[in-house]
Amino acid sequence: MGLAQYAIVPIRDQWGVLHDGDIKGEYATKESAFESAAAAASLAIREGHEVHLSVPGREPGESALGS
Repeated sequence: MGLAQYAIVPIRDQWGVLHDGDIKGEYATKESAFESAAAAASLAIREGHEVHLSVPGREPGESALGS
């Protein structure tokens, strides 16, 4: 099976999910982007793929949820 990689990335003042070279969706918080990526990753696991999911740490002055 293949490798499914998901990365939470900043998009202007929001967050997106980078997968297969495309940014999917725009989310108000880092946590909501993570929840979307985790749902997609869960499907990939059921299909037998290896899964990598990355979320950047908090930047100085940023809230815990990245909003």
